[in-house]
Amino acid sequence: MTALQTAVMIGMAALATQLTRWTPFLLFRRKTPSVIAYLGAVLPSAIWGMLVVYCFRNGPLVTASNGIPEILASAATIGLQAWKRNMALSIAGGTLCYMALVQIVFPISG
Repeated sequence: MTALQTAVMIGMAALATQLTRWTPFLLFRRKTPSVIAYLGAVLPSAIWGMLVVYCFRNGPLVTASNGIPEILASAATIGLQAWKRNMALSIAGGTLCYMALVQIVFPISG
C-alpha cells in the first residue's frame, strides 16, 4: 500500500466516523423522537445482560478451572462497581482479577 492509499484510507475512516457522530444531531435538531429516547433508556441494561450471557456461555460453572475464576471475577467487578461507581475501575479490576485467577491460581494444564 502506498503512502497516498494509506492517507486516503485514514481520511475516509475519519470522514465516516464524523458522519456517524454528527448525523443524529443533524436529524434530531428540534426534538428527539420518543422511540430514540426509549432505546437510549433501555439499551444500556440490555447490553449488560447480553455481555453477562456472552461471558458465561462456554460451559459448566462447577469445575475449578471452568467456573470459579469467572464467578470470583464477576463478584469482584460487581463489588467494585457498587463500592466506587466507576466503570473503568470495575472493568479493569474484574479483568485483572480474572487474569490473575486463570494464570496463577487455576492455571489450565495442557
